[in-house]
Amino acid sequence: MKFGFIMFPTREAIPPGDFGALLEDRGFESLFMPDHTHIPAVTPERYDVMNLAPEFKNGMDAFVALGAIAQATTTLRIGTAVLLVPERDPIITAKEVASVDVLSGGRMNFGVGPGWINQEMRNHGTNPDDRWRVMRERVEAMQQIWTHDVASYHGDFVDFDHVTSWPKPVQKPHPPILVAGNGPRLAERVVAYGDEWIPMLRPGVLDHIAQFKQSVRKPGSDEPIPVTLFGGDLEDTDAYAAAGVDRVLFWVRPADTARMTKTVDQLALTLGNRLR
Repeated sequence: MKFGFIMFPTREAIPPGDFGALLEDRGFESLFMPDHTHIPAVTPERYDVMNLAPEFKNGMDAFVALGAIAQATTTLRIGTAVLLVPERDPIITAKEVASVDVLSGGRMNFGVGPGWINQEMRNHGTNPDDRWRVMRERVEAMQQIWTHDVASYHGDFVDFDHVTSWPKPVQKPHPPILVAGNGPRLAERVVAYGDEWIPMLRPGVLDHIAQFKQSVRKPGSDEPIPVTLFGGDLEDTDAYAAAGVDRVLFWVRPADTARMTKTVDQLALTLGNRLR
């Protein structure tokens, strides 16, 4: 099992490149960036958005941070956990993902999710009721752009002809797509347009992961689909391994360099030779 981190990169926190270099030096496998373009000040739903941790609205753009991490590291896997695709233009996002994959020499992981703050989606022109279908079409459209010199896609929410876009990703056919979610259609979505599953830690998720690893396969393959656990706890890593988790991402609050170094060193000491 591999171990990595998730952290919102903020102005006051350890710089993203420095954080990546620290994790690589200590033997961790990966660093993923979350995504919120903004947080609505007012929502019609009963979301307690004003009490979210400040990094939700203060976090830097995920791709800008990933570019810095890519240039500061050589072996660390990097990625999004998760990019809110219904809030992102697919043509622009395809270029951003490919660019980071090139800058990192093929170390990009593309975690995708539909979002959960409805007004945030509306501000980007997406009806929350459509978010899963929008996400699927945008991911499929990006796959066309990454794998064709001249790409076309025709759907209900994405429609274009004869698009050319470079650079193409280093990884073929494209960086791994990690699909978020925990609902009853999760397996269907991962099989349809993903490569891995990235569930959040929640009650019952380990049973769900064990069932998923035993029963869900891509067409024509007998290999289990990889699972990355978003927000795992250090003390439960043995249980994660038993359930079939392939990667655990520890969620940490933004902190300055000294405090983050202390946190990382404590985790590295506890994990010991389980690090790569």
